[in-house]
Amino acid sequence: MVNVAILGFGVVGSGAAEVLTDNRRVIEKNLGETVAVKRILDLRDFPDSPFGPLVTHDFNDILNDPDITIVAEMMGGSHPAYDFTKACLEAGKSVVTSNKEVVANFGAELLELAAKNGARYLFEASVGGGIPIIRPMVNDLASNEILSVNGILNGTTNYILTKMLDEGADYADVLKDAQQKGYAERNPAADVEGLDAARKIVILAALSFGKLLNPNQIYCEGITKITAEDAETAKAFGCSVKLIGHTELMDGKVLAMVSPRMVPCSNPLAGVADVFNGILVDANMLGECMFYGKGAGKLPTASAVVADIIDIVAHRGKTERAPKFAVATESDYADMSAYATKRCFSFENTDGAAAKIKAVFGDVETVTVGNRIAFISEAMTEAQAEQKAAEVGLNLISRIRML
Repeated sequence: MVNVAILGFGVVGSGAAEVLTDNRRVIEKNLGETVAVKRILDLRDFPDSPFGPLVTHDFNDILNDPDITIVAEMMGGSHPAYDFTKACLEAGKSVVTSNKEVVANFGAELLELAAKNGARYLFEASVGGGIPIIRPMVNDLASNEILSVNGILNGTTNYILTKMLDEGADYADVLKDAQQKGYAERNPAADVEGLDAARKIVILAALSFGKLLNPNQIYCEGITKITAEDAETAKAFGCSVKLIGHTELMDGKVLAMVSPRMVPCSNPLAGVADVFNGILVDANMLGECMFYGKGAGKLPTASAVVADIIDIVAHRGKTERAPKFAVATESDYADMSAYATKRCFSFENTDGAAAKIKAVFGDVETVTVGNRIAFISEAMTEAQAEQKAAEVGLNLISRIRML
């Protein structure tokens, strides 16, 4: 029997206990042995839960128990989650986690610590919830050079943008709806400002290019300025608006960013709706490969956590290919100002607006949406975009990057 401890008995932690219990027969069939929850760490008691007797308030009960060989950390936040993870790895206990904040901030250190102590550190559930993405990138795409990754990495923002596109609703109204349905937190800043997606694209960039960037040092723009008119403008160009995490190499340096994008309907990410996530990986031999599914939720995320536990048990005593990346130095960061892409510009539609636009941007195709005139430019850097927008001499309403 393999004994597992759970750190944090919230939504995902209780889900992991549920998966391990309800799917016990499936797991035993696949592994040939039993995996059981022995201890659960939480500040609260759960007298009405069948797992209540397993709860402890003292982390040392887990750390000092030699029978517990795998720890599943689902506490959220950096501390004490990082501190507990580090202590477990130093004690030779393998750790699996759904905590993207810890992985994004300390993943390189914890992977090195795991290898040093004969343990493993796995984090499939940290990106994309229940969608398999970490293991496929580490193992199945090992023969490929990753060219770029584009992803819808946050279900809350995708739900909001889908409703705005489909119903023409305002951002504030849809956010309130998302909060009522439990898709958005009372304080939704981490989601709508793009921080959650930033942590996830940093992890994907590390897997792709070997360097773990600081999520606080990448370009991050959320959806709070997106309007119903922006969604209508996107429709007029055969696009949808999505919050996209993007990473690629520029001159050998890593670019990672999060921003709203207009996504052409020909791109598979355009059809990813509601709270679902989609990740599009472009590899030099395989080409584009799409990963799609539930990016959050109790059981989908918990299933990814348990999959990591099963992986550790199945490969016990074997040398497995592990994620490898190092903390990025300043020289590893690409220059964001040099990043060039097409943009959808929207200006106030006044007399002679089309002529003024074409005098600066060339013979672009314009559409009219309400009081705005919009068009899609050629690829240009941020500085070039600002300069040309100023030269038009019209009131700029919005400027959204294209994917």
